[in-house]
Amino acid sequence: MNPLLENIQNATRRHFIKQTFAGIGGFALGSLVNPASASDLPNPLAPKKPHFPAKAKRVIYLHLTGSPPNLDMYDYKPELVKRDGQDCPSVFLEGKRFAFTSGTPKLLGTRRAFKQYGKSGMWMSDAIPHLHEVADELCMIHSMNTDQFNHAPAELFTLTGSPRAGRPSLGSWATYGLGSLNEDLPGFIVLISSGVQPNGGKASFGSGFLPSVYQGVQCRSAGDPVLYVSDPKGMDRDTRRLSLDAIQEINELHADEYGHPETRTRISQYELAYRMQISVPEVMDISGESAKMLEAYGAVPGASSFANNCLLARRLVEKGTRFVQLFYWGWDFHGTRTDNGIQKGLTDKCATVDKPIAALIKDLKQRGLLDETLIICGGEFGRTPFREGRTAASNVLGRDHYPDCFTMWMAGGGVKKGFNYGATDELSFTVTEDKVHIHDFQATIMHLLGFDHERLTYRFQGRDFRLTDVHGHVVKELLA
Repeated sequence: MNPLLENIQNATRRHFIKQTFAGIGGFALGSLVNPASASDLPNPLAPKKPHFPAKAKRVIYLHLTGSPPNLDMYDYKPELVKRDGQDCPSVFLEGKRFAFTSGTPKLLGTRRAFKQYGKSGMWMSDAIPHLHEVADELCMIHSMNTDQFNHAPAELFTLTGSPRAGRPSLGSWATYGLGSLNEDLPGFIVLISSGVQPNGGKASFGSGFLPSVYQGVQCRSAGDPVLYVSDPKGMDRDTRRLSLDAIQEINELHADEYGHPETRTRISQYELAYRMQISVPEVMDISGESAKMLEAYGAVPGASSFANNCLLARRLVEKGTRFVQLFYWGWDFHGTRTDNGIQKGLTDKCATVDKPIAALIKDLKQRGLLDETLIICGGEFGRTPFREGRTAASNVLGRDHYPDCFTMWMAGGGVKKGFNYGATDELSFTVTEDKVHIHDFQATIMHLLGFDHERLTYRFQGRDFRLTDVHGHVVKELLA
């Protein structure tokens, strides 16, 4: 139940008298023996038990903002290669809208070289050579499907279950349901590699109508890890403690009087921030990692990069952070410039993620953390099997947005290893086998974390909301 509504209910006279353990007299005695205060309120980030034993205790979500071209990385279509340059069959275009393409576009077969890797025979392209080494750890879903074909709505839909801002993000639902494993660190941490905010803005990692204690805390791999976490000039730690104690007394009086959940959140966040001044700089400092480990990730202490953030993600989950979200902008491969084409542009971009992602999987595995850490990787939709309309006369090749089918993958955390799920037609226009809608994907993640997605709810504006809205089913075939 919404804590504010619960407090209001407790404030009604009939409910108040009914709930006191021995009527008014008992309440008077109880208040003398054990007077209530806001300090007695439970910590909203205290560890909680899920609905059933979880296969994954923590999540690292690698969101490649803009959406990588799955047909040039994971989903090999030899028939599309054979028919490269032909007019796209009209049957696939009728009634469809595309972001930047109209008329009859030309089919676009991949220019990447594909081979099968690992004991599982996983098809992967030459754009991601280091991921070849961990092919047998990956669980590929080739039949993803979404309702949105523009970036911001699609990203919000993927991460919050709604194409409009205002709903809690996946990381917020996870920490709301599970709490945090380390009281000195936020339960949900966000790392942004490119210096560009996600397409959905901070709503992509916000807490929506959940108490703000569950929103993602953005950290930086260079400079102060968290803005304003350091003490102001001239204030030492003892003085900071005195000021926080004074603020807490005021907040406790406010909580006693009004019982608003945000007051409890404020108390918790002030205390967490105080502890973070010691814990965050330590965990965010990768300079103590061995030269071999830094080389494995391609990380450089003091730099701001996706490689550094992958290493930080491992350090954070190792310290007990429940959910780590990495955003990396620049995967919108329209082909309008060389750097966003599927030739050199994709080669260069993949070079920044391929090595650190493979290192992250290997690192978690050798530390015994992979089995209980769910890694998720993908974008907000797919890319078209034909040339983007604006590039018809260009030497640079690119693909338009495409929501009907795309690829995402997971690893660790209770999913099958070296496993391919779902299929599309030979030109990759439609899902032909085992469609996985975004809500199904979210329901499956919640299941891996130990939740029935229909029961993890929060009452807001008169009804119970959940991540999957009123949709979604668990894709049990993905579970180990």
